[in-house]
Amino acid sequence: MDHAADAHRTDLMTITRYVLNEQTKHPESRGDFTILLSHIVLGCKFGEEQKKLDVLSNEVFVKALISSGRTCILVSEEDEEATFVEASKRGRYCVVFDPLDGSSNIDCGVSIGTIFGIYMMKDGDEPTLSDCVATWEKIVSSWLLHLVLSTGSGVNGFTLDPSLGEFILTHPDIKIPKKGKIYSVNEGNAKNWDGPTAKYVEQCKFPKDGSSPKSLRYIGSMVADVHRTVTLWRYLFVP
Repeated sequence: MDHAADAHRTDLMTITRYVLNEQTKHPESRGDFTILLSHIVLGCKFGEEQKKLDVLSNEVFVKALISSGRTCILVSEEDEEATFVEASKRGRYCVVFDPLDGSSNIDCGVSIGTIFGIYMMKDGDEPTLSDCVATWEKIVSSWLLHLVLSTGSGVNGFTLDPSLGEFILTHPDIKIPKKGKIYSVNEGNAKNWDGPTAKYVEQCKFPKDGSSPKSLRYIGSMVADVHRTVTLWRYLFVP
């Protein structure tokens, strides 16, 4: 990619531009969700090396989300207890996240990234975790230098361009085909699978219709496995 040339383009679909365009489709929008997403994107781009990466990532996301002024509850995989934002900085969204999924694979050079979901809370009520789960509104996932976003109308993938410091739309309208030649599964959890899952994986390995067995690809970091699944047209992911 010629970054110098791209830096002078004005038609790039950055994630900020995309989210603002989506906001205009909803006249009732107050812009809170847009502001919240911008802080999450900032957290995805931020980085240092002085601290353990998973600890640093958690601190970055907590600070970015609280400073947005649009959150009320933060639920991190790194923290045993949920963080309830003080009233003066409180908004109407609950954000659940794993700040650095796959961090145990860092030493192996395996892809890592962030997973997060956004929930709309009931207006006027004191926020509770039960409301957070019961009022699912949006779900968002991101990883490393790619950010994949769904706001309820399709899935779009963005890639961070370091020369611009912006996430650019590179994978519009992502879809997974009905059939494929590869499956992704953690065989170590086979004893916990239900009947249909176990039967399907068995058919992947030992097809009875004369077709070739499917190939197994499993990295062990959900963000990496899902990334491959949605961008390289793989078929099945079973954690």
